[in-house]
Amino acid sequence: MRVVICGGGVIGACTAYFLRRRGIDVTVVERTEVAAAASGKAGGFLALDWCAGTPLDALARRSFALHARLPDEIASDWGYRRMTAYSGFVVSDTDARRDAPAALDWLANGVAIAHRLGTTETTAIVHPRKFTSAVMNAALAQGAELRTGRVTSIMRDANGTARGVEIDGRTLEADAVVVAMGPWSLLAAQWMSLPAVYGQRSPSIVYDTGTDVPADALFLEYQENGSAMSIEVFPRADGSTHITAFSDVAPLPLDPAAVTPDQDAIDRLQATSERLSPAFRADRIIARQACFRPVTQDGLPLIGKVPGSQGLYVATGHNVWGILNAPATGEALAQLIADGSAGDIDLSPFDPARLRPLDPSLLTAR
Repeated sequence: MRVVICGGGVIGACTAYFLRRRGIDVTVVERTEVAAAASGKAGGFLALDWCAGTPLDALARRSFALHARLPDEIASDWGYRRMTAYSGFVVSDTDARRDAPAALDWLANGVAIAHRLGTTETTAIVHPRKFTSAVMNAALAQGAELRTGRVTSIMRDANGTARGVEIDGRTLEADAVVVAMGPWSLLAAQWMSLPAVYGQRSPSIVYDTGTDVPADALFLEYQENGSAMSIEVFPRADGSTHITAFSDVAPLPLDPAAVTPDQDAIDRLQATSERLSPAFRADRIIARQACFRPVTQDGLPLIGKVPGSQGLYVATGHNVWGILNAPATGEALAQLIADGSAGDIDLSPFDPARLRPLDPSLLTAR
């Protein structure tokens, strides 16, 4: 059996890895580079039970366990470590508590910690680019192939069964095709029946903080010009700290390499970050960046067979939980392709058929 995976992000990498473990021939087609988009620029935060009570719960729990196991299976270091997570708020400059010491000694005065959200048993982190690259390299080491190119159509036989993809005018034959292109999966609606996938832009700043910031993830509320915003802080094992806020909706560039942050949002984020801790200084900034997270109409990912097609599968729309849920998604999709059903996870809540397909005429020629 031969499978083509469209997309070299974390979902495509994990799907390739688990397919190769089953001995299935895999070719990953990536337009730009591995982890070019959100898979390289996300926070990398992992949580065991933060999706409890939702259709994502079983997927998240399985994936959290796989994240803990994969460092023993793949000989690479992507900064997996357990951490503690806290919620809190930043006191305004006019508040009497502005000069009160923070409960965590690495934070500035006036940063209040309200609750502990997770412990080292329930929360962890990875470096997303290093994780995606390591899993992809593990798949390649097991015999998978990585091709650079842009998928422009799906090839079908007389019965409508997928038989491969067209890449920049050339045909690559396959018995099954997986679309895992993040928000760019929207383009595949030109070739198959797929619900809409939207891109939500998230700016972020990465600081080189060394050992100054411990393994404390923060989810803080901050008042700015009379309106509240949420800011998230993710210290990583390699001594970098990823800080994000201000998600917005913006036009999705055709090329992931062309994604840029809104300069005003980055300036605001930098000013806010420097209010949180003396560890966050302008001279320590490694990256000012943005990525587009794939989201669907109902907030749940699309994982499974493409409606009305044989041999076509999709895995996208994971929103903020893409890094967390990638291993279990890849594992379940490999089971679905190889065995006809996913043995460990019930994929029915993520069936693409649950949502109305996008009218392909709404997509302009790009």
